[in-house]
Amino acid sequence: MSDLFNQYGELSQRETQAKTHALISYGLMAIGVFTGIFWLVGAIWAMVKKSDAVGTRYEDHYENMTKTFWGVLIFSIIGFLTSLIFIGYFILFATWIWSIYRLVKGIARILSDQPYN
Repeated sequence: MSDLFNQYGELSQRETQAKTHALISYGLMAIGVFTGIFWLVGAIWAMVKKSDAVGTRYEDHYENMTKTFWGVLIFSIIGFLTSLIFIGYFILFATWIWSIYRLVKGIARILSDQPYN
């Protein structure tokens, strides 16, 4: 991994771009936790830019955002469908908390220049 750094220990341009695009996606998804549409925009941004991050320490951040998006989508649908029997509200709330946790963890790790896992 040392070839990804220059002689001063800074990030290469490729890694800097991967980090920047991941932060944009995290930011959009964080806004989307409260607005909805930005969640979708952030997830699409991550899916589009994922190939640019292959081989960098930020690659798994894109995987995190993609998995979080699909998990939230699936469990939100289940939650909405089961909200008629009240259990759906618990599923929706748990899904919302889980998504916030994954986003906060990802943002904290990326700001420390660390991979997600």
